[in-house]
This record gives sequence, structure tokens and C-alpha cells, in this order.
Amino acid sequence: MHNIVEINNLKKSYKGGFEALKGINLTIRQGEILALLGPNGAGKTTLISTICGITTATSGTVSVGGHDTVKDYRAARKLIGLVPQEIHLEPFEKVINTVRFSRGLFGAGSDDAVIEKILRQLSLWDKKDSQIRALSGGMKRRVLIAKALAHNPRVLFLDEPTAGVDVELRKDMWQIVAGLKADGVTIILTTHYIEEAEAIADRVGVITKGELMLVEEKDTLMARMGQKELEVQLSEPISAVPDAIASDALRLSADGTALIYTYDTRKERTGITSLLAKVSEAGLVLRDVVTRQSSLEEVFVNLVHKADEKTSQSEDAA
Repeated sequence: MHNIVEINNLKKSYKGGFEALKGINLTIRQGEILALLGPNGAGKTTLISTICGITTATSGTVSVGGHDTVKDYRAARKLIGLVPQEIHLEPFEKVINTVRFSRGLFGAGSDDAVIEKILRQLSLWDKKDSQIRALSGGMKRRVLIAKALAHNPRVLFLDEPTAGVDVELRKDMWQIVAGLKADGVTIILTTHYIEEAEAIADRVGVITKGELMLVEEKDTLMARMGQKELEVQLSEPISAVPDAIASDALRLSADGTALIYTYDTRKERTGITSLLAKVSEAGLVLRDVVTRQSSLEEVFVNLVHKADEKTSQSEDAA
């Protein structure tokens, strides 16, 4: 599997010295789904806009399908589809004409068969003659995706694709994305919904303060940085953890009915056997024992928190 997008030392600075992107290096494989996570102002949209040619980089290079996005921008942009955060559509135009127009903008010849396939894929065919203003917010987002796909791009950027839509429609969108991947489309999405990345991404990138902290296989990231919790449910609530079993890895639930033990599955010994023996020796009666894997959200929050601590330490040192 070869790289379809290559980003080398990409920087973007604005007047006044603000650095929106601080030397981003990233390769994106053909046919994968890459989720970019980051808080507001992290640089996600700036990165996408720069790759797509909407924003001009201060320095660095980007190539798409082997085409430099500056030196060979026409060839590069023909390979790119972009679904922006904001919904900007002509309210009185029909759905089918809106999509046809976008195809024409990229110099692609008229092909109603392609337009029909896209609209059917996005469950928009029955709305093809409807005016945009008559559509729901979710349907308008589908039209944005149809517009982005009209010229058959090989790389699709989705900037907050499910912002403002309900949970059911969000899951429908996930299925659409999975279908596009099956067709060989490379997908890069930014999202605030951690479960979105957890559900559909192959790799996850975390960006904050203009820096790409890491890019890693989703499952590998969770295995490496995620922790497991053992919840020892007690038959009777207690007011405090007995001194005999107290440790930094053990805490009492808010209602006093469970002991929560955090452990790392990568270590040779988890300490679970010893803990359960000590719980029994302390006279506590177990009702049940369950385990829980840390979510991607917890991993993400921890990464951003560490980045903020690093920034604070650098500022203090200065």
C-alpha cells in the first residue's frame, strides 16, 4: 500500500507571529481512514485547508498522488474532494444540479450515470429534484459529500462531517464512509466525536497547538496507551479503602460499593491475583468482578493534558 499524501515540514504562520502549523510531517496511505483529533484551535482545519490549496503554507511541501500541490496544483486538486465544516449551498438550486455543477468545476465531462450513482449511494436520489432549502441539515451534509465526490476524487477530506447531526444520522454517515473506503477512496476526517474515530478510523492522529503529537494505528495506540480497570464490586459499601490494600492504583467508587484497580496489561504481572487475595484477607465480600478498557477519549485527553503541561513548563523556563 503506497502513500497517496505526503506532507513534509509544513508550517503556517500569520502576521503577529502566531504559528498555526509547526512543522507537520505526515504520510497518508492509499485507501485508509485517518482521523485527526484535537481541541478547538489545534490546527486541524488549517492543515486540511493547506493540503487542499485554500490556505498558502509559509514553508514545507505537500504532494497528493505524486503531484506537488503548489507546482502542479491542477493535477493535485483533481484528486482531492473536500467536505467543509460549514454548509454553504445555493438554497434555491436543485440537488442534482448542485452536484453536476461541482463536477464541471473540476473539468470533468457531463456524466449523469456517475451523478446518479453518487446520489443513490448517499440516499439522495429521491431528493434529486428538491431545492436545497427544502432539505434537513443532515441531508444538506450529504449533498456536501456528493459535491465533493462528483469528480471522482481519490482523497476525501471530511472536516467535522457529522457536526450538528443526531446520533442515528451520524451512524448512517459512518456507513457511508465505510462504503467509500471499500471503493478505494482515502479518507481524512477531523472530528470532535471521539467515538467517531474509534468506530471507523484505521489510524488516529492527535494534533494540538499546531503540532502533530503522534499518528498511530488505532488499535496499537489504545493497547500502548490505554489502561484497563478492574472493578471489584462489594456486597456491602465501605467508607474507605482498608490500609492493608491501599495503593496509588486503587480507589474507592463514589458510593463506596466498588474498588477500582487500574493496571497495565503490558506488564509481566498485573497484581490482580495479589489484590483479590488481600481483599479477601481484609474481610471484604465480593459481589462481582468486571474489567473495562480505557476509551480512545481518555487516551486523547491524557495526550492533550501532557502537551499542555509541556507548554506550561517551557513558558515557566523561559
